[in-house]
Amino acid sequence: MIQGGEMSMQDYVAIAKRRWPVLVVLAFLGCVIAFGVARVLPKKFTSQTTVLVDPSRVSKEVVPELVNEDINHKLGSMKQQILSRSRLEPIIDKYGLFAHESKNITKDDQIEKLRAAIDVSPLPPAPGTDDRRFSGFHVSVTLDDPVAAQKICAEITTKFMEQNLQAGTNITENTEAFLSQNLADAKAKLDEQDAKLAEFKKHNMGSLPDETQTNLGLLTGLNTQLQAATQALGQAQSNKAYTESLLSSQEATWKSAQSGTNPQALDQQLAQMQDQLAALQARYTDEHPDVVKMKKAIEQLKAKITTAAKEGEAAPKTPATNSFEPPQLQQLRAQLKQNEITASELVKRQQQIQDQIRMIQGRLQMSPAVEQQFKDLNRNYEVALGFYQDLLKKSNTAGLGSRLHQSQQDEQFQVVDPANLPEKPAFPDWLLFSAGGFVVGFVLGIGLSALLEFQDKTLRTEREVEVFLKVPALAMLPVFEPTGTRRGSLLDAFRPTPKAVKG
Repeated sequence: MIQGGEMSMQDYVAIAKRRWPVLVVLAFLGCVIAFGVARVLPKKFTSQTTVLVDPSRVSKEVVPELVNEDINHKLGSMKQQILSRSRLEPIIDKYGLFAHESKNITKDDQIEKLRAAIDVSPLPPAPGTDDRRFSGFHVSVTLDDPVAAQKICAEITTKFMEQNLQAGTNITENTEAFLSQNLADAKAKLDEQDAKLAEFKKHNMGSLPDETQTNLGLLTGLNTQLQAATQALGQAQSNKAYTESLLSSQEATWKSAQSGTNPQALDQQLAQMQDQLAALQARYTDEHPDVVKMKKAIEQLKAKITTAAKEGEAAPKTPATNSFEPPQLQQLRAQLKQNEITASELVKRQQQIQDQIRMIQGRLQMSPAVEQQFKDLNRNYEVALGFYQDLLKKSNTAGLGSRLHQSQQDEQFQVVDPANLPEKPAFPDWLLFSAGGFVVGFVLGIGLSALLEFQDKTLRTEREVEVFLKVPALAMLPVFEPTGTRRGSLLDAFRPTPKAVKG
């Protein structure tokens, strides 16, 4: 009796002893029925193949992988393409699949049935390792015909291999084309920036940032040259003034001598020549040609004065017939002309140096603005150069990756277990069906036993009496069977037990 209260393990054991025929019968019936169903159901044969991912035979440090797509994502993408309508419909027509059902189901239904019959699953990681990387996959095809299952499994596997090879080829070709186009554009931009930079350097020659120190050095040298030219010009102008005064004095003396001047005029001329001699001696030594000439001229004039005093010449003499200037005057005139030419050249040189100084100063004043423009152009050039070099490196890497893929030395799919011809059906599995029927029957037996116990009102133990009547039991009487009645038969497990007499 299961009516209320707590059930102990002894109660469950007692129920099992009473209802074991129910459990055995239903479990046996479930097993037999499941086995029969397994024998009746249409058989399905599964052909399977294993594909491994063969890693690249060349080190990734030598040639980086061009196709570095995640293999799980790659497998999923290939699976969608291979199991598409455009790929499965030709297979159905080629092998005449579902021919006996073609009148009852549409082409879309046939494609869905074939798609459901194909299973692609990744290989589990190697036992005892923590490596979770994708190492390969299984391709299995389940159909009514084992030969068709094998052929379709092999063809699906071949399509995976072809798709992987074609995908790698497309990626390498598209990558090379993309990089080539972008490399050409980057080269054009780099040439444009290079031309702008060259034109800027040509237009601002001398004002570039790296020429600042050179300009400062040139400016210092030009200032030194200007100072030397100014000093030389002053010296040339002084020499010119002195030569002019000396020429004027000697010309006056020569003219006086030609016109026969009186002793007072000669004395005056002598005093002037002595003053000039003193000036020459202040500047030159006694061995200087001008000093020597002046001393000689003074001596000649003194001799002339002495001769004139002895002869008592008082009246002016007639002009001399010789109209040629003496060599001294000619030399002085030539020297004066040379002084004028030297002074003129020094003035021109001074002007040239000043112009150069102003040009250098202008360059230095423009240097900050030129430097900023140069930095902008140079920065654009460096960016274009870096972008071009990066694309060139990637283009070379893509070329190596493409040649690696063409030689099939990169990561490829490799079939390790070809599609097998199934000898035994994969569905239904009569052993599995029988085990399932046994479990289902056993569970039903437990349920039926529990139902029978709920319906059974028999009080069998002292504790059940106390729980049901809520009074303590004084004594218990056994159940007496009529003479000739046999207890313990198989049907007794399916009918309630008569109530025992209790006090």
